[in-house]
Amino acid sequence: MIDTVAWVHLEAGRILCARPRGKQVFYIPGGKREGAETDLQTLLREIKEELTVEILENTVAHVGTYEARDGGPLVRMSCYTADYRGTLTASTEIEELAWFGYADRPLVPPVDQLLFDDLAATGQLT
Repeated sequence: MIDTVAWVHLEAGRILCARPRGKQVFYIPGGKREGAETDLQTLLREIKEELTVEILENTVAHVGTYEARDGGPLVRMSCYTADYRGTLTASTEIEELAWFGYADRPLVPPVDQLLFDDLAATGQLT
């Protein structure tokens, strides 16, 4: 299983997505846990590495945990919202940032699509 943590950042009915260098698919920002990292430690590290902003720890809230298979191992994605400090900027790891609505669902992996479905069902993603 691939165990990941993701940052759900919504603005005006759209969700922030990132496309890593050398890949064609967009993902919810975040990444894989390293060693015995907690979800919070993984979230803080990955978002700083990918988007050069600092997540404000006291604002982190769990949104949901999703699991899906995309032709390979099972992927688990634990999702969190949080406020941040700084300016969202793609790091050297990230080729492109984009704001996606529900119509962009086919552009993300199956586990991300489950999050899109939940956000759309609650009216948070348009």
